[in-house]
Amino acid sequence: MDLTTIIIIGIVIIILAIFGFRILYGIGKIALYIGAHALLGLIVLFLFNLLPFFKIPINILTVLIAGFGGIIGFGILLIGKIIGFY
Repeated sequence: MDLTTIIIIGIVIIILAIFGFRILYGIGKIALYIGAHALLGLIVLFLFNLLPFFKIPINILTVLIAGFGGIIGFGILLIGKIIGFY
């Protein structure tokens, strides 16, 4: 191999690495967003379950509904509990 081939291969590898890091950064950002909302949903459900009159089960579905839905999602969980869905 001569020097120009090695330089071209090096440039291609650098370009692919930059695109790869951008993709991984985007995936990591989305995962962090989902994790933060799930943690907030877990905290809200835990604090609400400290009250004696309602017990909403804490599982992945209810945590994600409370986390992503916010107040509306938590209201849907409350209405579901009042109606007797779970």
